[in-house]
Amino acid sequence: MATAAGTVFDVIAGEAARESPLWGESLRPDGERDPVAVFSALCEPAFALGVETIYEGYLLHYGRPRLFAPADGDTALLLGDYLYAHGLVRIAATGRVEAVHDLAELISLCAQARAGGGPGEAQAWAATAARLGTDGLEDARRALREDRDPSVLDAVARAAAGDEAVERAYVAHGLRVG
Repeated sequence: MATAAGTVFDVIAGEAARESPLWGESLRPDGERDPVAVFSALCEPAFALGVETIYEGYLLHYGRPRLFAPADGDTALLLGDYLYAHGLVRIAATGRVEAVHDLAELISLCAQARAGGGPGEAQAWAATAARLGTDGLEDARRALREDRDPSVLDAVARAAAGDEAVERAYVAHGLRVG
């Protein structure tokens, strides 16, 4: 019997393979996939599939993907963009417009951190997942964007999801993007 996380990853892989033969060719063999949920454990179950889809796209751009091993950088970039878009469609399907906004802000924050070599990606992911669609992230985002201070995002994530869950997410993220 598949676990909830396994099911999420089966859906991501299956839908990508059906969408394009190129995405199907980019899938790792079953035994080489690493279906470990990173940030979806911090969010509402209705958002889990969308969050992990977007995170897999993020990993294709900036880290070590769990499900895919594209043959080249161009394919990785395109597949990552496809997964970003597909994940946002999943989140939009929940009817929570605020959640789509939160994820757009997250992608922007991560791009800014990457471009500037700054801190805060893990904290931005954790706080966004934990507070997805519920508001309360503006001051924390501003602290990262303007002051390069991820501690406010970290505090928001911990208050919403608990220290233990956030620490697990940080460790799992570090193994993928470290």
